[in-house]
Amino acid sequence: MPQRTIFHVDVNSAFLSWKAVYQIREQGSLVDLREIPSAIGGDEHKRHGIVLAKSIPARKYGVRTGEPLLFARQKCPELVVVPPDFPLYVKCSKAFIDVLLRFAPAVEQVSIDEAFCDMTGTKRLYGPLTEFAVRLKDTIQGELGFTVNIGVSSNKLLAKMASDFEKPNRVHTLFPEEIQTKMWPLPVGKLYLVGESAEKKLRSLGIHTIGDLANTDPSVLHSHLKKHGETIWRYANGLDDSPVLAEPEETKCYGNSTTLSHDVTNAEEAKQVLLSLTETVAARLRADSKKASRISVSILSSDFVTSSHQVTLDSPTDVTAEIYEEVCSLFDQLWGRQAIRLLSVQTSRLCEEEIHQYSLFDSPEKREKLAKLDDAVDGIRSRFGEDAVKRACFLDGTRHMTGGLNAAKRNLKKER
Repeated sequence: MPQRTIFHVDVNSAFLSWKAVYQIREQGSLVDLREIPSAIGGDEHKRHGIVLAKSIPARKYGVRTGEPLLFARQKCPELVVVPPDFPLYVKCSKAFIDVLLRFAPAVEQVSIDEAFCDMTGTKRLYGPLTEFAVRLKDTIQGELGFTVNIGVSSNKLLAKMASDFEKPNRVHTLFPEEIQTKMWPLPVGKLYLVGESAEKKLRSLGIHTIGDLANTDPSVLHSHLKKHGETIWRYANGLDDSPVLAEPEETKCYGNSTTLSHDVTNAEEAKQVLLSLTETVAARLRADSKKASRISVSILSSDFVTSSHQVTLDSPTDVTAEIYEEVCSLFDQLWGRQAIRLLSVQTSRLCEEEIHQYSLFDSPEKREKLAKLDDAVDGIRSRFGEDAVKRACFLDGTRHMTGGLNAAKRNLKKER
C-alpha cells in the first residue's frame, strides 16, 4: 500500500487576492491591491471595522488581520481599504475547489479558502507528487489569477503546518523525517491548536518551542491542560491519522451572531435583531431538512461580558415563529438591562424528525399554518432572492436576514 500523500492548499490573503484579480480582470484596474498597502475591512463607522485581510506591503507597516481599521490606519495612513464582497468570495472559492477536484481523488474543503487533497496513489498519473504540487500551484495561478501555498506531507496536520511556512506562492514539504529540523525549532504558538491561553500556560512551564513540547512528558501536559495537553503533544510529534473527508461532516448545530452597529439598550430593538438572526438560522435548518430541539441565546455586553441561556424543547422544530418565541423568552430571562454589543442565536440537538409531539396547549392548526408560511417564503426567496419578501417590521431598512457570508453560501448551495 503506497504511503499517504496529503496536500494542504491555502489561498494567499484570499479576500484581498480575489478582489484584486476581479478588479484587474473584470474592471480593467491598473492597480493591484496585492502590490500596495491595502486591506479588506468592514464599515469603519460601525463595529465591523476590522482588518479581514491585508497585503504584504501593509504587513510591513505592522497591519494585522483582526485589528480595528482605526489602529491599522494609524500604522499606515495611506492604507487603501476595500469593503468585503462575500458573493465574489464564494464564487472564487467554488472555482478554486473545482480546480482541485479535477486533479485530486478526494478533496476536503475546510474553509472558504483552504482544502486538503488526498493524492495517495496518484504518482503514476502525475509523477513525483512534490513536483506536481508546484504544477498544481501554477495551474491555479494561471487559470484563476491568484496564488496559493501548498503543504505536502503524509498526514493532514503536517501538510497544514507546511503550508504555513514562507508565503506567498510556495510549496513546502514536512514529512515525518523533517519534523525535527523544520517544525521543532518553531515557537510553540505556531503549532496548530495552540491558542494564546495554551501558549501562556506552556511558556510558564518552560515550554517555548514545538520541540520542547514534543519532548515533554504527556502526563505533565495532561495535569495542566487536561485532554488538550495530550492532543497538542501528539501534534508536536507529528502524529495524526485523520482521513481526508471528501464529503463534509454533518452539521451539529446551526447558529448566527452579529456585532451591533451601536450599543443597544432597549428590548424592542434587541428583539428585532434576534428576529433577523432567527430568520437566517431557521431558513438554514429547513434548507438542510433539519429540526432543532435545543435553542440558546448569547449576549455580549458593551464591557465584553458574555452571558447565555438555553432551553430544550419537547419536540424539535424548524418553524421560524416557534424558534423566535423561545429566543425572546430566553432573552427576557437573560438580559440584565446592560448595553448590548453582540447577539447570538444557536440551535442544536438536530434531527430529521417529521412527527411533532403536541401538548394539551398546542394548536396543530396554527403550527401547520406557520410551517406552510415558512415554506412559501422560502420558495419565493429561493426564486427571486432573499430580499423579495420580508416582514413589515424590517421595512425601516434594518437587515432582515443577518448572516454575513451565510447568504452567499446558501446561494452557492442552491447553484450546486
